[in-house]
Amino acid sequence: MSLAPSATPDATPVAPGPRAGSDSTISQTISRYAVDPLLLQRLSRLVVAGPRAERHTSVTPMTGAALASLPQSTPADVQTAIEQGRAAQRPWARLPLAHRAQVLLRFHDLVLANQRTLMDLIQLESGKARIDAFEEVASIAISARHYARRAADYLGERHLSGAIPVLSRTQVVRRPIGVVGIVSPWNFPLTLPIGDTLPALMAGNAVVLRPDRETSLTALYAAWLLHEAGLPDGVLQVVVGNGATVGQAVVDMADYVAYTGSTPTGRRVGAAAAARLVGFSLELGGKNSLYIRPDANLSKAIEGVRRAAFGSAGQLCMHGERLILHERVADEFLAGFLPRVRAMRLGPALEFGFDMGSLLSQAQLDRVDGHVQDAVAHGARVLVGGRARPDLGPFFYEPTVLDGVTDGMACRDEETFGPVLSVYRVASDAEAVALANDTAYGLHTGIWTRDVAAGRRIAAQISTGTVSINEGHAASWGSMGSPLGGMKQSGLGRRHGPEGMTKYTEVQSITAQHLITLGPQLGLRDRQFAGVFSVGLKALKAWGIR
Repeated sequence: MSLAPSATPDATPVAPGPRAGSDSTISQTISRYAVDPLLLQRLSRLVVAGPRAERHTSVTPMTGAALASLPQSTPADVQTAIEQGRAAQRPWARLPLAHRAQVLLRFHDLVLANQRTLMDLIQLESGKARIDAFEEVASIAISARHYARRAADYLGERHLSGAIPVLSRTQVVRRPIGVVGIVSPWNFPLTLPIGDTLPALMAGNAVVLRPDRETSLTALYAAWLLHEAGLPDGVLQVVVGNGATVGQAVVDMADYVAYTGSTPTGRRVGAAAAARLVGFSLELGGKNSLYIRPDANLSKAIEGVRRAAFGSAGQLCMHGERLILHERVADEFLAGFLPRVRAMRLGPALEFGFDMGSLLSQAQLDRVDGHVQDAVAHGARVLVGGRARPDLGPFFYEPTVLDGVTDGMACRDEETFGPVLSVYRVASDAEAVALANDTAYGLHTGIWTRDVAAGRRIAAQISTGTVSINEGHAASWGSMGSPLGGMKQSGLGRRHGPEGMTKYTEVQSITAQHLITLGPQLGLRDRQFAGVFSVGLKALKAWGIR
């Protein structure tokens, strides 16, 4: 195969065995996949690491087999990446904004042209279904287009009236910070690392990116596409390694830190960045609710909840883990929802047609099954699912719906981060709001109702960074112009929208004063100046001057 990015979406990075079957015999035909050695060699060269670097071999959750061996960076390599990034950032920032925009627009085209390769890599590294992998491709294309087209608005100079109208004029400008450090998790190997990288680059920064070492191939391939799109050497540096050493080194050295991951680790990242007085953003955990009002279109709600709860096997910060049903429609909703969940197709295949893929690892499988078993042991009922599926692959777990979850059960308040949905019944919107807010987290809420105005009134009472009405989370995520992030223990800062770019800048105010100064002059003594100035302030208020 050619190693140049494809003009059409027909390249593949894998040498597959027999494709998985389309029925229950899939356990007998699980494929073993291997990454094209030439592609792996090229991607390995993008890692900032020494010639004798240790290597780490990742596995594919689809089969548990070894997938790829990549060189591992060290803290010294991170230092090298930071220094190279600083040298490359200055000429990159001096380029016209339109030039940087063209790089992102060419990257947009390359992502779509090479979507098959990207989806293959996403699936092989994360185990998710192909439709979930495509969502990542679409998200990055939208992000590239959005920031290329809106950067001038987000970063443009503002001219303001100063202390004395006409005589004081202020210019507000945004400057790139320098080298942005991005530490991303494994669950979205394309969307999270590259989605944060694009606005940072567009704002004129260099980026040192540390993707999770279990899912680094996807990020490396995207980095390669960015270079093919015209990104200068050194502006994007990729380091690979574990969080405790390499991730921490990025946090300790970058001029700004963007972290996505668990709340406990996020606290440590924030403390480390604050100690150095550098900026940071954190997108952390969630315990998200999905509320079905009595006036909801149930058929649409059933499908929306299914996607919101079980997309990417529930390994999504915004996915729903609490299903809040108004008691007037609870039985009817479950009568339609549970058979749909039972009918979901699970399987490890690089093709469309499956509803859900695998969990990432044994640790994830243990956590999910542990939450389910703990709930059952304390009196909860499994309405559907509730078991691992080793016949499909080593880390598969059925989409699971629990009823009777109460205080004291781990899945009541802890983030499961898997395909487990707990059912709660309420008698009113007020009860639904109280339950949705009864969590330390505040990331996302979904509401289904025919009365959108009522949905907005409910949303205003819920302490989450985003709320979707008649949608699980995809519409909120895909609305790239609106900020997205969490309240409470779900994080600080926002990605997407103007905030998703301006957080990577420093704000500078430049004020020019004309004719007179702000102090006693023209022979006025201090008392006289204060009196005259007070009269002027009263006049400005009377005239409606801001």
